Amino acid sequence: MHGLPLIGVTLDAEPPGGYSKYDWYALRANYMSAIAGAGGLPVALPHLEALTAAYLDRLDGLVVTGGAFDVDPSLYQSGERHPSVSLKPGRTRAELGLLTEAVGRDLPVLGICGGEQLLAVMLGGTLIQHIPDAVPGALAHEQAVPHDQPCHEVRVVKGTLLHRITGREVMQVNSSHHQAVALPGPEAVVNAMAADGVVEGIEVAAYRFCLGVQWHPEFLTDPADAQILGAFVAAAGAR
Repeated sequence: MHGLPLIGVTLDAEPPGGYSKYDWYALRANYMSAIAGAGGLPVALPHLEALTAAYLDRLDGLVVTGGAFDVDPSLYQSGERHPSVSLKPGRTRAELGLLTEAVGRDLPVLGICGGEQLLAVMLGGTLIQHIPDAVPGALAHEQAVPHDQPCHEVRVVKGTLLHRITGREVMQVNSSHHQAVALPGPEAVVNAMAADGVVEGIEVAAYRFCLGVQWHPEFLTDPADAQILGAFVAAAGAR
């Protein structure tokens, strides 16, 4: 590798309307600026499944981003689908392919919000389909204030990679999700939880860097968010 670590960042996809009368990709700019600020060279990844291996041959790290949609419950063997669930099958197929092969290659991966949930499912875990219906006394996990402001705190589990990165037992995070990890998968462990018991992060120690967080660190809401992005980019640069 020469120069800055090359970080692939997955795109969202939208049907015709709004920006274009044809299908189009979208991504908030702060994903890219935050990765660049952490020392990475971000590149956007289209949903071209046939090119998965070719992309990963060149990438040093993979970020799976969030979005206003859900992982198909059939992927984690759930017999029922909550009415609130909204799918983007093409995006999920493309991201699942990238994520599966990246982890198989021990490429550093960071799952953000829905990306964390997809990471859990890929690892054999399951999801809560709708927090308000499944978690008594749940916090408001879909915040009304801007996402550069914190919504609630999370407690970081001691001894985890997340704890080693941040040196923190508590973080103040933003929140934009109605689903969450139920079981993280047999290889994974929970590294952060909200006060209501909702899982806020997962990781797998067997890989060089395999981390997912339920919040959006690209907004740099908490000072530790920059540490998370920095540690990920550093792992990608150490290939």
